[in-house]
Parts: sequence; structure tokens; C-alpha cells
Amino acid sequence: MKRHTITPRADWKQKVEKVGLVFHTLDGDSGNYWDESAYYEFTSAEVDRLEAATEKLQEMCLAAGQFIIDRNRWSDLKIPVEAIAPIKKTWNDEPPALYGRFDLAYDGKQIKLLEYNADTPTALLEAAVVQWYWLQDCFPKADQWNSIHEKLIAKWKDLKDYVSEPVSFGYVETVEDEFTIGYLRDTAEQAGIKTQALRMQDIGFDFNTFRFVDLENQPVKTIFKLYPWEWILQEEFGARALDFMDKTQWIEPIWKMMFSNKGLLAILWEMYPGHELLLPAYFDGPREMRDYVRKPLLGREGANVQVIRNGEKEQSYGPYGGEGFVYQALAPIPCCDGNYPVLGSWMIADQGAAGMGIRESETIITNNRSRFVPHMFR
Repeated sequence: MKRHTITPRADWKQKVEKVGLVFHTLDGDSGNYWDESAYYEFTSAEVDRLEAATEKLQEMCLAAGQFIIDRNRWSDLKIPVEAIAPIKKTWNDEPPALYGRFDLAYDGKQIKLLEYNADTPTALLEAAVVQWYWLQDCFPKADQWNSIHEKLIAKWKDLKDYVSEPVSFGYVETVEDEFTIGYLRDTAEQAGIKTQALRMQDIGFDFNTFRFVDLENQPVKTIFKLYPWEWILQEEFGARALDFMDKTQWIEPIWKMMFSNKGLLAILWEMYPGHELLLPAYFDGPREMRDYVRKPLLGREGANVQVIRNGEKEQSYGPYGGEGFVYQALAPIPCCDGNYPVLGSWMIADQGAAGMGIRESETIITNNRSRFVPHMFR
């Protein structure tokens, strides 16, 4: 893996906007979110390793889900009691699921799992589409680990006979979420599925039929929601979702709560101590670790993360942490020209490992100000 600098395309803003990425520039004077002044180059052997690691991690996480259920590890993950039965039922029934993103540290030698974004992963459009068009313009003879778009469409085709149309796509009004939902709707429609966009706050409830309804008072039978389950369960909406789970098909299913929780990292280490793809991780503190990261169980976008390195502390802030923490060994994230890259490896349900997007930061904590940088391999 090598980081190279390059001159951006002269009309790069127009080009990325044309394929849907309008949130390409950070607010204020923070620079660009989409950053094609650099790119990462891999070898085909490295890509093969990353793909195999992603497949193995998915296998391990599925085993961890069964482990959590069999050993009733709910309190470790701070999963509320009322969610346990629906999680067990959906785990056993295997309703439709779509995707997830493993965040990996890679220094050219070791591949280590940082966390699994299995419920509401974003940075999807830029990984699936925008960097592909960049490759065609800048390195048309090179390749890219990227079959995300094709595998999403293939998965929706598999689901067509199992979903009720129109499939609602639930979101909150942020620029990134709106365009992520727009892209996912497009992949579903390319698979022949009728869809509709539906703001989460516009979802109603019919007390006669005990169903969720849209703005036309039509039943919401299948919904893909870009809204985390832990937020749903904190709202009045959540009690109805749990009580009438059999009347709505939720994508992602509620069992994804087990995987979007950072406590999964400690469960995996307990199950697979010393595994080459894992970092030591514990619920009860750093134990023997000198350099480590404290992560909130339900944290998002790098908020409330504390890094202890060489006796010095680096801290990010936010609304998380009251639910508890997991302590994970500090990952071997390389510093490339003053930047710390994290590799987001995409997994499409039943389609396998699908591709990669890279976000880099000037600090070791990746957050919502981190930049997306394209990649290629030869």
C-alpha cells in the first residue's frame, strides 16, 4: 500500500456532483471531503488478502452472534431487555439483510479489525460509484477493488420476491443520508423493485390495523432504514416497532444491534484470542495494554473516543459513553504523509466482500471531518 499525491481533475467538482456526490466539500475552511489530490495504490496480492480477511471476519461475526445469544451476553452490550426476544426471533428467521462495512487498519503487513458498521454504514456512494469514475478518468488501465454497485443490485434482485412493494427508504434530513438513501433506492429500482423515500419523522401509526403507515396512510410493509436501532428504541416509535415486529419487514433487521455495538470487539477477542485479524479488546478495562483506545459501545463518527499512546491522551467529544465502553489495543494504523488511513471494506449480504473505500484523517481518530481518498491497484 502506497499513498501518492496527484493533481485533481480540473473539473472534479462538476464530475463528482454529476454522479451524485454533492457533499464533496467540508463546512467552513476545512477543505474537501472528497479528496482526489491523493490516492492509495495496492497490489493485487494485497487486495486478495483484504478480500479474504473481510470474508473471514464476516464468518467470525456470525459465530459471535450465535455466541451472544447462546450465552445471554445482552448486559455486556447494554442491549435493552425488550429487544432480546425480537433479536432472537429475527436471528433465527433470517429476514432480509443488505450490507455492512468493516473498518480495518492495514500497514502493508497486518490487517486488524477496528469495528463493524453493520446497521447504518455510510460513505457508500463515494466507494461504490464516485471513485470508480475517478479511476476511469485518471487510471483507465488500472483496476479497483469495487463490485459494490453490482452486488447491491444482485442482492436486491434476490430480495424482490421477499419484500413488499413499494419498499420505503427511511432517512433523516442530512445531506449525506439523503444521498445515501437516494443511491440505495436507485440500486433497488435497477433490480426492478418499486421504492419510495420516507422521512423517519413522517412515519405514522394506524391504531386500527396496528401498522406503520406513510404520508398517504398506506401501510409500510417493508422499510430500509438509515436510522440506527438504538435510536429507534429510545423513542415512542420503538415500542411499537417491537410490539408489532411481525407487521413490518425491517432492513436492516434488529439482530444487527449485536454487530453495530463496539462490544462485539470484546466478544470476538474472547472467542478468538490471538487471532491475526483481531486486536485485544475487553469490557472491564485496558488490563495489560499500555497503548489502547477506549470506545463507547454505541459511539458513532469517532465521538467520545479516547486514545492512550505513550502515556499521552487524545480525546474526542460527543454525546456517547453513558452506555459504557470497550477497551481495544491501539491499532497499527500507518501515518502516510501525515495522514492516518482507515480502510472501509464492504460486505453485501450473501454476495460476499464487495470493495473498499478509504477515509483518512490528520489524527488517529477517524471522524465526520475525515476525507475520502480513492484507490486503485495494478
